Amino acid sequence: MTETAESTKLILASASSVRQTLLRNAGLEFEAVDSRADEDAIKAGFAEGDLERDAATDALALKLAEEKALAVSARFPGALVIGADQILSCMGKRYDKPKSMSEARANLTEFRGRAHILHSGLVLVKDGATVWRHSARAVLTMRAFSDRFLDHYLAETGSMVMKSVGCYQLEGPGVQLFDRIEGDYFSILGLPMLPLLAELRRHGVVRA
Repeated sequence: MTETAESTKLILASASSVRQTLLRNAGLEFEAVDSRADEDAIKAGFAEGDLERDAATDALALKLAEEKALAVSARFPGALVIGADQILSCMGKRYDKPKSMSEARANLTEFRGRAHILHSGLVLVKDGATVWRHSARAVLTMRAFSDRFLDHYLAETGSMVMKSVGCYQLEGPGVQLFDRIEGDYFSILGLPMLPLLAELRRHGVVRA
């Protein structure tokens, strides 16, 4: 029995398997559609120096989420579209998903012994109009792990490290990288579930 009302089609504007799993585990019925949005073009509108201000980085995460949802909404009239994205910032620098194992190693070396911030943006769009926005932050502090541990971690996780911007999955061996984690677990995974579910209930998409 689904918890999603049949009158409104719910779409996740993402190909992320993690976000799909979160929605599915919550009992929601939805369709996942890749937005095909040009993320590089959107990011190019934000100067690197802006990332030193947390509010500007929040705005970039929201912009990415919104553009994804708007692109999908144009193809599905009447549907309620979820757009979500996440930006990692560390020491005033923005990081994207690594494109190689060597880049993943370099990123983890830079994160080691430091705190980084995950900025999550979440929106709901219907018929080309954004009806709700939400921002969330999580601060994660990596321990000063040894090069030997890093070698072991990369060998154990393999190419999976390239599937997330931080080169880790907290639900797996990645949790061993950290000394401290401050923030909502779902936000760290890129989909703040509790505020999303509350808003879906308000729209009558999920039973109250």
